[in-house]
Amino acid sequence: MDLRIFVEPQQGASYDDQLSLARHAEALGYDAFFRSDHYLKMGEGSGLPGPTDSWITLAGLARETERIRLGTMVSAATFRLPGVLAISVAQVDAMSGGRVELGLGTGWYESEHRAYGIPFPPQSERFARLEEQLAIITGLWEAADGSSFSFEGDHYALVDSPALPKPHQRPRPPVIVGGSGPVRTPRLAARFADEYNASFLSLERFSAQCRRVREACEAADRDPASMVLSVALVLCCGSGEDQVAARAAAIGRSPEELRKNGLAGTPAEVVDKIGRYAEAGATRVYLQTLDLHDHDHLSLVAAEVMPLL
Repeated sequence: MDLRIFVEPQQGASYDDQLSLARHAEALGYDAFFRSDHYLKMGEGSGLPGPTDSWITLAGLARETERIRLGTMVSAATFRLPGVLAISVAQVDAMSGGRVELGLGTGWYESEHRAYGIPFPPQSERFARLEEQLAIITGLWEAADGSSFSFEGDHYALVDSPALPKPHQRPRPPVIVGGSGPVRTPRLAARFADEYNASFLSLERFSAQCRRVREACEAADRDPASMVLSVALVLCCGSGEDQVAARAAAIGRSPEELRKNGLAGTPAEVVDKIGRYAEAGATRVYLQTLDLHDHDHLSLVAAEVMPLL
């Protein structure tokens, strides 16, 4: 079972905050450090010092870490043109020595689009754009050396692109498609993704969604075993009930709610719940870490949860 750290810097975190936590996670042996791709905070709080761009941040982390994998959970297709995103991710992959993964989704948070002047089309169009972006980005990366790549879609057109630069990982960095849609999301994952991720789904909904993804793989003549299945859940682990309560309060949640909807409680409770998701098919868990300054939180999990998985 891979354990990955997943942070939400738009809620209030500087680049230095993210670097400090990423280095700590790397030293503790976590598999990866992922961040959201958002430009506006959600809920209460000031959001200070303000948002950081995901791929600029990951470029910095690529040069200031050594082993840990890096990626987005998930980049919004509304934020960037696919050709430009393919270049950015390939460059960060080279800067990291081949440690980058691209999570890509439709974009959903309308308020941040309004706040920063980003067009926000209807959901059906966002899904159509996501599908074209996935085809373009993977097509550019996988094009043979010395060949060109062209694409004609309803929303994007590329003519004789040199398909450069190539990423360090060949034929391409891993691609992650996530979401809870019952039809289009599994189909896109089966066609384009190395990993399907379900964020914040109950065990029952996660199990059902994994079944749909496996069925979509079979329909696409793809071996379902070739798909990594993962889940993202908020983390609130404590050595005792007082510590669990303190960590829940620090992120404005209750232990009871987090035990129901996240990974909360003692290390034994966290191990037990991860085990139940593993039985449903998960081989990777993204630990949503909302307090970036609580490094002891990661240390506890690394010492008392990770060895049992």
